[in-house]
Amino acid sequence: MATAALRVVEAHARVYRRTWRGSVISTFLVPVFYLLAMGVGLGELVDRGTGTAALNGITYLAFLAPGLLAASAMQTGAGDGSWPVMAGIKWTKTYFATLATPIRIGDLVVGHLGWVGIRMVFVSTVFVVIMAIFGAVPLGSGLLAVVPAALTGLAFAAPVSAYAAWLKDDHGLSNLFRFGIVPMFLFSGTFFPITQLPGWMQPIAYVVPLWHGVQLTRATVLGSLTPTTFPPVVHVAYLLLWIIGGTLVAFRTFDKKLGQ
Repeated sequence: MATAALRVVEAHARVYRRTWRGSVISTFLVPVFYLLAMGVGLGELVDRGTGTAALNGITYLAFLAPGLLAASAMQTGAGDGSWPVMAGIKWTKTYFATLATPIRIGDLVVGHLGWVGIRMVFVSTVFVVIMAIFGAVPLGSGLLAVVPAALTGLAFAAPVSAYAAWLKDDHGLSNLFRFGIVPMFLFSGTFFPITQLPGWMQPIAYVVPLWHGVQLTRATVLGSLTPTTFPPVVHVAYLLLWIIGGTLVAFRTFDKKLGQ
């Protein structure tokens, strides 16, 4: 199975070699725009006020950047697990062509998520380098945060892939991003501590994978200045639960749709 899954990863890499230019803006320019607008622009206003007191004395740029790293991984993972999966099943039907070879459904799912994982590492590494250029984080500790960021991305890619394979049309994907991904992006601790949320919303944030990813990336970069709410192993285990659970469900939904 491992060799067959690697063939799927290789196929994705060959396609990406010809299409990578289409992702240049999202990979390189979006982090720059976010850090300029929110970290430098808004951050200057926060630092002038009383914001640094709520952030344990660190600058808003330093607080924001690791959260954006995790959020960017979430968006990339959800994006790679949504419309490309539906396209492979419904529109271009490349998954059916793949299954006409010795590749089986399990190989297809594992290879797809393996490629998403590689994309997570690449996108997150680029993000960290840009963060370091802005002076938001030291490059060394920033690169360590690539690991929790990649886990965060996969924690969304696996269940979203399962969901996309289950859907009959792409309306469900639009609703997922509108009512799921965007609110999580805004209210999972990326831009401000969740302690500033209304009391009834804080427990909801605890069950969102992005919050756990933000906790890990921020603690990895800033250390004792932003300790995790739970022991780091709990956050890692929670992300792995989403990855493993989502992968197992993806096996079932892919099998149901592809019928092999």
